[in-house]
Amino acid sequence: MSTLTHLLYLHGFRSSPQSAKAQRMRAWAQTQNLHWSCPALPPSPAQAMAEVMALVGDWPDTGCAVVGSSLGGFYAAWVGQQRPNWRVGLLNPAVSPARDLAAYIGENRQWHAPESSFFFRPEYVTELQRLHAGRLSDAPRWMALIAKGDEVLDWRDMLARYGLGRVLLLGGSDHALSDFARWQPEFTRHLLSTS
Repeated sequence: MSTLTHLLYLHGFRSSPQSAKAQRMRAWAQTQNLHWSCPALPPSPAQAMAEVMALVGDWPDTGCAVVGSSLGGFYAAWVGQQRPNWRVGLLNPAVSPARDLAAYIGENRQWHAPESSFFFRPEYVTELQRLHAGRLSDAPRWMALIAKGDEVLDWRDMLARYGLGRVLLLGGSDHALSDFARWQPEFTRHLLSTS
């Protein structure tokens, strides 16, 4: 793998580019002089991925990485399959969002802007089903940071789905990875790795 030059970060459901992890990764990307992008994703999964692929359309085939948290991890796996030379970093990645988010059909509020709301439509569940990345391959590209203390997603499901490459399995922590600062150096070493 070539030297990292571009980093794409995909946030989770009800989250935003203002999340603590996104901001920490943005600050790190600046120290590395990386081309950084963390778009605000629309609620429609199909639209979100269309916008992401348009955003990275002129990015190189190598020297890029995609990082995703929760639903953004599910999206990052899909992007990683479209770009087979990119490194992939997953933070408590969603495994079956079509199943899990069916309970959220209707109006939802943003975590970082509670005054803002969006409508999650029934057809978005079908869009999520269509975005399943299929069988993952090329283990050295992948890294997953998975917390056994995740109160939203089952760590066993995450490990079974995304554990093909390097895994940091945390004994505690939580879904938000409140202690991400502790693990970020090891996580980012994977993104910088050229082997």
